[in-house]
Amino acid sequence: MEDLYGRVVTYLRVSVTDRCNLRCRYCMPLEGVRFKDPAELLSWDELLRVVHAAAELGVSRIRVTGGEPTTRPGVVDFVREVAATPGVVDVSMTTNGMLLASLAEPLRAAGLRRINISLDSLQPARFRHLTHFGDFDAVWAGVEAALASGLDPVKLNCVALRGENDDELAEFVALTETMPLHVRFIELMPLGSSHPWTRERLLGAADIRSRIAERFAFVPETVEGGGPAKYYRVPGFAGTFGIITAMTENFCHACNRVRLTADGELQPCLGSLLALDLREPLRSGISDEGLRRLVGRGIRAKPERHLMEEYLEETAGRRMWTIGG
Repeated sequence: MEDLYGRVVTYLRVSVTDRCNLRCRYCMPLEGVRFKDPAELLSWDELLRVVHAAAELGVSRIRVTGGEPTTRPGVVDFVREVAATPGVVDVSMTTNGMLLASLAEPLRAAGLRRINISLDSLQPARFRHLTHFGDFDAVWAGVEAALASGLDPVKLNCVALRGENDDELAEFVALTETMPLHVRFIELMPLGSSHPWTRERLLGAADIRSRIAERFAFVPETVEGGGPAKYYRVPGFAGTFGIITAMTENFCHACNRVRLTADGELQPCLGSLLALDLREPLRSGISDEGLRRLVGRGIRAKPERHLMEEYLEETAGRRMWTIGG
């Protein structure tokens, strides 16, 4: 299904919870967060109805997100149902990895194909500082379990933070010499930060490439997936690294995704205030055809591009953990 700008939407990110067991400093404040009551969240059956409607409109890739999706009981069974949905050919997940060591194999058996694991530092003390509650050893055990389970590709998501972890960029790339990992550096976006976003805090794609080039020569590469990262490989290395350039090298012209929040809002753009409520229609007995029409309306409502930096005051009120990061 196409939006009004001719982009074919094939990718739905499904948030299954707004709760998280970490408090990353660029994402969720340590205090004052009001999570949704369980009754406000879509049930597993309601989430699956939206997935089915989207698949009937041509969506073939589903990513399970949060909050932290592994904190919601039943997520393995949900992945199994999503993977069995006609038309869905790829099911993936974004996780902080804290609970992944014991879940990687069950998730793979349920039909999960790929996984992204958030990891903003390779230094245990710094990782704890950036996340407040993060246990580096637990996350690394999750990385190893994901690789052992056959999930492929396994991607590490690192938000590049000027002055906080930017001295580790080359160390992340060094991991890919012997491990088949795909490291992605993500530009800091003005979404849900507990610290004010400023351009001075942003480490852009050009700077990231420059820092890595001080140690490694690299060439463009292609990695399977539906995301916007630009990938590179150091010749001879087992894995790759990529950069998600939301702020400095806009990729909205090729955006292929919409997002479903855990409480039932279909959001056509991460950097827009547009949202279509699906929870009330779902709980009012909407027909399958009516739900398909609503999802189609949300897809067609995709704006031409995000306006995150132009409208900082508005977009700063958006919370990544409620949207589906």
